[in-house]
Amino acid sequence: MNGRTPDQHTLLDAIALANRAPSVHNTQPWRWRLDAGAIQLRADPTRRLPATDLDGRDLLLSCGAALHHLRVALGSLGWLAAVRYLPDPTDPALLATLTTTSQTPSEEDTTLAGAITRRRTDRRRFSSWPVPDQHLDVMVERAANSGALLIPVTDPFTRSRLARAIDQAACYQPDDLAYDMELTAWTGRGPAAVDGVLAASTPPVPQTHDDTTMRTFAPGTLAEAETGRDEPDGGRLLVLATAADDRESVLRAGEAASAALLTATDVGLATCPLSQALEVPSTRALIRDQVLDAAAYPHLVLRIGWAPTAAPPPPWSPRRPATDTVDLPPG
Repeated sequence: MNGRTPDQHTLLDAIALANRAPSVHNTQPWRWRLDAGAIQLRADPTRRLPATDLDGRDLLLSCGAALHHLRVALGSLGWLAAVRYLPDPTDPALLATLTTTSQTPSEEDTTLAGAITRRRTDRRRFSSWPVPDQHLDVMVERAANSGALLIPVTDPFTRSRLARAIDQAACYQPDDLAYDMELTAWTGRGPAAVDGVLAASTPPVPQTHDDTTMRTFAPGTLAEAETGRDEPDGGRLLVLATAADDRESVLRAGEAASAALLTATDVGLATCPLSQALEVPSTRALIRDQVLDAAAYPHLVLRIGWAPTAAPPPPWSPRRPATDTVDLPPG
């Protein structure tokens, strides 16, 4: 590297932040390759969940979130990253190539980078406090800047359709033995884990918050907050979608998910990505047809709200060391 590109230490620091991106079951299904002044983002097929993620969408969304995290991290360190998506049709594992130029860090990059280490997936119930529309507006705008639609589901009838699709998927998937084995393998992990879902991050019994059925993980130890138990859950549901359903669109949806989640975290909201209803073809079709009027392709549901007063933050999900995810240039 030279003075016009980040040195290796800077890149590893940025990748460590990028690896904090959310991923399905915290599989972290990506690899980074540093070569000739560029950074490659590659899918790691050994970390795909074939029973859960039938068509590989969860993997692409996860990698897209890591890509946006890296761009934000580099931006906060004074580097603008230009992205080429899917640059080599003969190498489907190569998802993106980034090249950098120096820049003055933007306020948005600095703000979102600061939110990376504070973001958690919070599977607990939320308080009844309403989420201000201006917070949703910023999330929607930043998702659009990443190339995706983020659609707040505000109409009660439409929300009931979305909740019904989520509930149907939650009933359908556990009947699949391969899914159940995969879930068991990646959840209920102890504090020494470097990936997967910690037992401390999941509740001891299945949860439904107001009208929203949460995915059932291996029984965990995450307790509900003492405050707010008697309040209605005020969580808002937003559907992340794109106009097309190709691989680049799904990658960009992952970037948009990252932008929205970090924006929510920055203003103090609790967040939880919900992918289960999009993993089952029939319920994904229901959401596309009955929630989006067949006008876009859904990829993820985001649940956001305010954590109850004095609720401690949920545990920080483990991550692999940055050096374990990077292929360095020879020499």
